[in-house]
Amino acid sequence: MASADLRDELLCSICLSTYTDPVMLRCGHNFCRMCIDQALDTQDESGVYSCPECREEFQERPALMRNIALRNVAERFLITQQEQEEITGICCTYCVDSPVPAVRSCLHCEASLCDKHLRSHSKSPEHVLSDPSTSLEKRKCSVHKKILEYYCAEDAACICVYCSAGEHRGHQVEMLDEASEKENLSNILQKLTTKRKETEERVRSLEESRRKAPEKAAGEAERVTALCTDIRRRVDDLEKKVLSEISRQEKEESLSLSARIHQLEIKKDELSRKMRHIEELCNMTDPLTVLQEPDTGDLCDPEEEGGDEDTGGHDKQPHDGDDLDVAVISHTLCDVISGIRSGIYVEGPADILLDVNTAGNNLLISDDLKTATGTREKQKRPETAERFQNNQVMSRRGFTSGRHYWDVESSRSGVWRVGMCYPSIDRRGQQSLIGDNNKSWGLWRCNNQYSVKHDGKEIRLPDKISSNRFRICLDYGAGQLSFYELCDPIRHLHTFTATFTEPLHPAMCIFWLKIDECYIHTLLKIRS
Repeated sequence: MASADLRDELLCSICLSTYTDPVMLRCGHNFCRMCIDQALDTQDESGVYSCPECREEFQERPALMRNIALRNVAERFLITQQEQEEITGICCTYCVDSPVPAVRSCLHCEASLCDKHLRSHSKSPEHVLSDPSTSLEKRKCSVHKKILEYYCAEDAACICVYCSAGEHRGHQVEMLDEASEKENLSNILQKLTTKRKETEERVRSLEESRRKAPEKAAGEAERVTALCTDIRRRVDDLEKKVLSEISRQEKEESLSLSARIHQLEIKKDELSRKMRHIEELCNMTDPLTVLQEPDTGDLCDPEEEGGDEDTGGHDKQPHDGDDLDVAVISHTLCDVISGIRSGIYVEGPADILLDVNTAGNNLLISDDLKTATGTREKQKRPETAERFQNNQVMSRRGFTSGRHYWDVESSRSGVWRVGMCYPSIDRRGQQSLIGDNNKSWGLWRCNNQYSVKHDGKEIRLPDKISSNRFRICLDYGAGQLSFYELCDPIRHLHTFTATFTEPLHPAMCIFWLKIDECYIHTLLKIRS
């Protein structure tokens, strides 16, 4: 008996599944115990009992007799089926006694064949063989029940011979093997293999990053600890410096007030003496004596007397004594704090090199591309669209993000400008100078006067500048470009605020200027 036929014999006619705890009625038909119990419970309401399969009626609720033999057969069949699936997944349909792996499946017979049954199988053309499969029905046309042999490219569907001559007539139809080759699955497999390798490489990279994460975190913790230690040291130095300034001012104020008090005490004694003399004159009855008194002219109006020479003719009241210079103290605090803030930049030196292709022909550029010198002798450089017509040059490198700074050392005489500009700045005419347009920002020295300039608007710097070294700090994301004087402590001069829309390049318009230090930072650090 074929496996399919045996399976049919072991199916309960109520649940259509293999028997579970089978029982038998007097008529000889078998059912699952649970299935027949539920069926008889339904019949209790009418009082008429019958077999669900042959409709034989019983006067009383029939007794259910356990069919042990059938139960054993059903259990054995289920075990055998499970073993077959575990062994090969697909077994020969005709080897019922013991499972034998199938080597081919016949689409016409809808059966799987082992080597033995394959040799005796029909060789007729309608018996199409394929790799072993459990879904043989899916390989047939659902309409005509014929084998799917063709592929319709227009409808992207597998069809049978009747379909090709019917509803798919005139369509682009190919044999399944030919269509499968065109799909070029090998190329798809190659692409998938490449992607898998890329994914594996990415996983390895991430695992390496994860492995290095503790080491990186430890380094960051050490760096932050050093940073905080340096900040605390600077704050301690700041406290000592400010307290020293307060103490110095307190002593100066005390000495000044003591001297002024002494002067006023002398003046008070003099005024008391004059008051006593006038009182004595007031007690005299002889007018002649009073009028002949030599000091009466000086004593008539004490308010008209001139003040002390050291006060410039105007006495100061006691509350007019010098107070502590709070502005100086606040300025000292701001300078040191600005120094700390400007130092919090990331480490990692990198050169800012001048771009000779942009240098005006009255500029000499050093071989290391860090020094520019004004000259009367014109350089014989070709005139190009990117070259400045005036004594100006910009760097090769521009910045589009992050925080960076660079230091310059200038000549103590002459006229020069230094700052940053967009690469789209004009290269011709007066409007191309740093600060004279809306595409550049600069620090300007002219006639010993310093100022900052942008878009033709000049802001003079009131404080005296003695150093010839300056720092330009860029925070691109925050839209800030700041200028500092490199003195001790570092001093903030001015900050431009803008929304930057292009790369910013360091630029110079000079008669002599030298780049002293150039740093581009990627990690937070305070430079001492």
